[in-house]
Amino acid sequence: MKNLLKKIKSQYLHIAIIVLGIVFISLPIFHENLWFDESYTVGIVSKSFDDIWTIGSNDVHPILYYWILHIFYLIFGSNIYIYRFFSMIPIAILSILGYTHIKKDFGEKVGFIFSFLTLFLPISCVYSGEIRMYTWAMLVVSIMCIYAYRIYRQAGVQTTRKIRIKNWILFALFSLASCYIHYYGLATAGVMNVILFVYLIIKAVKDHKVNKENKVYTVDLKCFTLSAIVQILLYLPWFIAAVILQLKGMSNGFWIPKPTMEIFKQLFIFQFTGDLDKLYISETVAMIFAGAISLYALYCIIRTIKKNKKQEIKDRNVAGFWAIAIYFLVLLCIYIISLKKPLLYARYFLNLTGLFIFFLAFFIARGGRKLLTMILSIIIIIVSMMINSQLIQMNYDASNGKPLAYVKQDLQESDMILFDNRGSGFVISMQLIDTPNCFYDKENWNVEAAYAAFGKEMLTIKTLDPLKDYKGRIWVISSDDFSICDELESLYGEKVKEVKRESFSIKYHNYRYTIALIEKQG
Repeated sequence: MKNLLKKIKSQYLHIAIIVLGIVFISLPIFHENLWFDESYTVGIVSKSFDDIWTIGSNDVHPILYYWILHIFYLIFGSNIYIYRFFSMIPIAILSILGYTHIKKDFGEKVGFIFSFLTLFLPISCVYSGEIRMYTWAMLVVSIMCIYAYRIYRQAGVQTTRKIRIKNWILFALFSLASCYIHYYGLATAGVMNVILFVYLIIKAVKDHKVNKENKVYTVDLKCFTLSAIVQILLYLPWFIAAVILQLKGMSNGFWIPKPTMEIFKQLFIFQFTGDLDKLYISETVAMIFAGAISLYALYCIIRTIKKNKKQEIKDRNVAGFWAIAIYFLVLLCIYIISLKKPLLYARYFLNLTGLFIFFLAFFIARGGRKLLTMILSIIIIIVSMMINSQLIQMNYDASNGKPLAYVKQDLQESDMILFDNRGSGFVISMQLIDTPNCFYDKENWNVEAAYAAFGKEMLTIKTLDPLKDYKGRIWVISSDDFSICDELESLYGEKVKEVKRESFSIKYHNYRYTIALIEKQG
């Protein structure tokens, strides 16, 4: 009876942590601000399924996330609150998997810590409301890995046909979803499939030497072959239509630098804080926080190894070691590619955050000390509250709405928005989707096909010459200066009359807006 009461108490505590954690990561998400990447999502999901495929094939990410969010667009319309809530859902689901799948496979303690870290590591509150694919990528990659482990565990064991088939179907489904949601998801799915294949081959050969009549591993190999063929066939259309083109575009990505020590420092901090731009805490605090968790994880690994001397207990630690091994294998693959085509970027490792959290939860549960784990948990909550507080202040600051309000108060139906290669103009254009807009690609990004996601029939120009015969009012928006206005005045002289201009610095992602309204005679 005492054990039963203890079990019930731990279950309710686990559920309470999940509920409180979901509330916690939801606190900063109820706002309508956008930054550049989010404005791209808002634009592309308003297109048709066919257009999303076409436009997305010229971007740097696959289209599964956009397709799913497009369904929400069809149901609710273009609603920023719904889009942000949609990004919070996968983190909530992942934490619930700690109560269902992780607890079932690895024990109550691992499941509890997994749910706690999923919801209270600062990286979760930072990305819980971002209108991008990363949290969904984290979820589908994690589910793929869960079912890969279950296939590993069932291999060579006589299980019911229903369970075996279910595990293979779900593994193949989420492996394919990983490929279609992000290229780091593709890399992870590739690594996972190769590891599973090699394991099944080795086990089949060994088993055949011992017992030639045993066909269990052979059955799993057949299942793997069928799974691989289906995944390849279903991914082939996207590979033919987009992958080669996108990889070429990513290699020319002006914003992804070649690997440096600074990037590796970001990679180290990122999984703990989710902070790439030092918006929420200082780099020193982030390094100390990340270092403390890392050292404790290392301590827990050492204690786990020392405690587990029996082979059957050692085998139970395979999942924890493989979780971090896969993380570093993907990192190694991306790094090697990045020596030629820069693709190494800390934010993209959100795809593997679920694996990273499982690694921490696994060894803290197996090798941690109760007092030290409690102290670390308190530190995690404190740092997460600090970061969430900064997020809330940033997201709900009154200054965020001033640039859009400035335009709206004097906007006329016939006006046009003209903006350059800075993010601010794109953001305003996507908040005024019915206003004609013109992208002045003066830095020659050559992104017309991908940027068809923005606005209503966006016009892209390389010089201001196409505006020679334009007559009407133009809102000129940038983030650095008013150089476009100066250029227009230099080209067209008295035909250009400035009505007003204003500069704004807002809290949301530290964006700056320079906005000028001009009237141009034809």
